[in-house]
Amino acid sequence: MTEDLSPAERYQASRERAAEMATALGPFREMYEFGLDPFQIEACQALEAGKGVLVAAPTGSGKTIVGEFAVHLALEQGRKCFYTTPIKALSNQKFADLVKRYGADKVGLLTGDNSVNSEAPVVVMTTEVLRNMLYAGSQSLSGLGYVVMDEVHYLSDRFRGAVWEEVIIHLPESVTLVSLSATVSNAEEFGDWLDTVRGDTEVIVSEHRPVPLWQHVMAGRRMYDLFEETTDHGGRGAGRREVNPDLVRLARQESQNTYNPRDRRRGKMVREADRERERRQRGRIWTPGRPEVIERLDNEGLLPAITFIFSRAGCEAAVQQCLYAGLRLNDEDNRRLVREIVEERTASIPGEDLHVLGYYEWLEGLERGIAAHHAGMLPTFKEVVEELFVRGLVKAVFATETLALGINMPARSVVLEKLVKWNGEQHADITPGEYTQLTGRAGRRGIDVEGHAVVLWQRGMDPTALAGLAGTRTYPLRSSFRPSYNMAVNLVQQFGRHRSRELLETSFAQFQADKSVVGISRQVQRNEEGLEGYKEGMTCHLGDFEEYARLRRDLKDRETELAKQGAAQRRAAAASSLEKLKPGDVIHVPTGKFAGLALVLDPGLPAGRANGHRGFDHHDGPRPLVLTAERQVKRLASMDFPVPVEALDRMRVPKSFNPRSPQSRRDLASALRTKAGHIVPDRHRKGRAPAADDREIARLRTELRAHPCHGCDEREDHARWAERYHRLQRDTRQLEKRIEGRTNTIARTFDRIVALLTEMDYLRGDEVTPNGRRLARLYGELDLLASECLRDGVWEGLNPAELAACVSALVYEARQADDAVAPKVPSGPAKVALGEMVRIWGRLDALEEDFKINQAEGVGQREPDLGFAWAVYMWASGRTLDEVLREAEMPAGDFVRWCKQVIDVLGQVAAAAPRDAGGGADGASVGAAGAVGAGGSSVAKNARKAVDAVLRGVVAYSSVG
Repeated sequence: MTEDLSPAERYQASRERAAEMATALGPFREMYEFGLDPFQIEACQALEAGKGVLVAAPTGSGKTIVGEFAVHLALEQGRKCFYTTPIKALSNQKFADLVKRYGADKVGLLTGDNSVNSEAPVVVMTTEVLRNMLYAGSQSLSGLGYVVMDEVHYLSDRFRGAVWEEVIIHLPESVTLVSLSATVSNAEEFGDWLDTVRGDTEVIVSEHRPVPLWQHVMAGRRMYDLFEETTDHGGRGAGRREVNPDLVRLARQESQNTYNPRDRRRGKMVREADRERERRQRGRIWTPGRPEVIERLDNEGLLPAITFIFSRAGCEAAVQQCLYAGLRLNDEDNRRLVREIVEERTASIPGEDLHVLGYYEWLEGLERGIAAHHAGMLPTFKEVVEELFVRGLVKAVFATETLALGINMPARSVVLEKLVKWNGEQHADITPGEYTQLTGRAGRRGIDVEGHAVVLWQRGMDPTALAGLAGTRTYPLRSSFRPSYNMAVNLVQQFGRHRSRELLETSFAQFQADKSVVGISRQVQRNEEGLEGYKEGMTCHLGDFEEYARLRRDLKDRETELAKQGAAQRRAAAASSLEKLKPGDVIHVPTGKFAGLALVLDPGLPAGRANGHRGFDHHDGPRPLVLTAERQVKRLASMDFPVPVEALDRMRVPKSFNPRSPQSRRDLASALRTKAGHIVPDRHRKGRAPAADDREIARLRTELRAHPCHGCDEREDHARWAERYHRLQRDTRQLEKRIEGRTNTIARTFDRIVALLTEMDYLRGDEVTPNGRRLARLYGELDLLASECLRDGVWEGLNPAELAACVSALVYEARQADDAVAPKVPSGPAKVALGEMVRIWGRLDALEEDFKINQAEGVGQREPDLGFAWAVYMWASGRTLDEVLREAEMPAGDFVRWCKQVIDVLGQVAAAAPRDAGGGADGASVGAAGAVGAGGSSVAKNARKAVDAVLRGVVAYSSVG
């Protein structure tokens, strides 16, 4: 290329290269074998210019390059860089990458259970670790220049998202923030907020996928393209993507040829023909089985592939199906290499645990190049699967959607079995954002020319809807930020109440809420301008017409109120009279379609008030069943009786009377007319209207007549303007209430939390009490419950295994609620302590209700779940893995993960619990006199022992939790 340039152009190019090499970006680019994309260069240049950046780009596009440039800048400038990730697996992965590039002496790792070289200039950590450091005022923050927040779109996460906002808000102003996000549809809005709270922030959005993605549908023996490229103007125009007509035709044929077994109107021969046609149709359209899908992808050169199955059991079953089908995707050399790697990675697992963990079945699948990947697996097993997949030794992975959340496991193809998943409450269609996230794994940069997303045909599939799912890029970032008790005491301790409130109002949640009221605010402004015009129109030269209009309105409101009271009294009197009716009463129905003489067959009283008769559950009072003089049997409603009704006479209803028999109705109606046809009912006389004797109405009328404006010739014209003014003013007030409801929502929640903590002696104004300082050390969903348990001495005297069982109730949440069976819990002191924890939760729940703290809004304490107490008690008591898993009926991966979380909270309890008589963890006295005996608290010591008891065997050698 340079040979084609003129000498002047070559000189200019060399000057540009020299200028670039003088920047930090130049040498950084030399570290990579491939050239950087325009969005990566733009983001790196913004960083070098001292700006913060938000990079939103598709999965696999290489946005982490920008984070690595921040690491490069920090090292070059002699400053620190913290690289945060949402999950420990990602932290471990990024730690390994950076150690390979910069050396073990310059890179550290901090997760909930791992600490490696924590004072290094570059530290990889989970976001929660950084949040805790900020609240604790850690010395490690000194010299911090850059923070990289990988997968920052996690702030939408309902359970953990608040942590991301806490970090962004509380980082020192001197720190440059690098936010890396998946492609979101409101990146500009998020960037505007970052600009507001962090200063100058450049937003770089890239929609371009470095590896093009092809969408397919696999049905029967064929794999159809989802889209068909068409051109306008005889091939000269721009191409358009349309749904493949073959797929549309397939869906239409399926819907037309589906035999309906409920259709019994057709003859046997016709139904047989339908069944035969459907069998032939199914011969062409069916959902391929899992082994068949993998085999066909292998034949077409589309492996490695990740098949997303929204069920752990489904993933394990898929592997077994492939093994039974005899699938082998690895040759003998690869099989040997897989076995060597697996044996090396699992060498620390005791032999007796291997059988319990399903090791040999798992290994057989790996040797054949097939594996499952889900949260129920042992973390070590998951890591091995990830490593083998990246190395091309596992070619087919069946995974749940959790694999799509950040782990670096790109594939050539992604298969989606179904477009419906269980969301915890119901089976729901996956969203366009979820579809994009899942299919984003397809296409490995630098390896594949193109990626492939394959959706398996399901009966009733709509190709147009699938195309809409695949073609939509709507994945909005929504804040899940809510104040918590721990957050409140930490903020007040650092900043005081007023400043804390101001800080919370800078959250992204409040930013989004405030933006939503902009349109309403504009309407309020327009209304206020209209009010000025109406005020001018109702101006009267004789006096204050606004005051006169208010008198007229008050008079009208009072008259309406009295009329309503009168109507209500009449309805009550009518309902009372209906309740007195009995079968055989002859009545006169005053109004309605069935007005006239009628015989009561059934009084139709509400359930429980039928005097021996079977009542009906009527919410609007009695509904008598009557026979009219015109031989109709009808059930009447209260609206048919605007006035009270009385029995005019009585007559016997024959036991043989059948309301469905025309003859019976005719005979009884004839008897009714004979018996009571001559009776003329009394006309109901209206009483004196309440308004006639009402003193308030009399006063208002007197004031009205005495008002100067009453004698104005243009009074009614002014009144019309006054009425418009009043209506617009009422509408404006409603809009202002809506604005008030949406603005300051976070601050108002904070105020309610602070009020409750003040009531419980955790806060006194801007002072954090010793109880509050203990709460500040307890992070987690049930932070206040844990603090109250320490305060009341609930865990005093428990041995380490019993304490672990109690702490498990603070972290564990069953995947599916099972209220039918009470969970098994340890007997003795642990059972008593768990019962006391539930009692304290009940007290807190009532307090939260008093202070209007709503769990539905993500604030407050959920009920402790005792479902893991027995399992962790057994484990901490030294029982074998086989015994524990058999009793707990829980996958090994889930068991390890919950154990890690118990260990994490036990560490917090050890730090927060009082260490000696009357002394808190920080040397301050703890509230609740008598909770800790004269000999001091044993909780801190036993919490540390419990950590050691739980952190053994399968839990200890699992590096990821």
